[in-house]
Amino acid sequence: MRRITRGAAALAIATAAVAAVGTGSAHASDKPAYGCPGGAVCIYAQNADYTAGHPTDIFYSYGAHNLSGQLGNHTVLNNQYGSANATAQLCWQYNGGDCRITLELNDHWSYNLTPVNSIVLNRP
Repeated sequence: MRRITRGAAALAIATAAVAAVGTGSAHASDKPAYGCPGGAVCIYAQNADYTAGHPTDIFYSYGAHNLSGQLGNHTVLNNQYGSANATAQLCWQYNGGDCRITLELNDHWSYNLTPVNSIVLNRP
């Protein structure tokens, strides 16, 4: 009986560990901020008031995301959830090359996105 109980406990721990690993998505919370869903990084329209809560681009998955048509000043919000290492980077090259600006967790700033060609969501 002890072997069965230990086996069941080991299986439960292994299942919990696999569930904790996740699927490679930044989804981790249901706490939206300024219309940006929890677990996401959002870009708002050029010169728009981000507090109105209408992002034009929403990114959930980790890794590089190429941008197009983003000219002038846009607010970028890192609304990922969890570890302070859940950063977002603005990069001058496509596919996450030449990243020059890092947004920490809960950061939001207005940036001239004209030279920015990709955004990278980094795992915590």
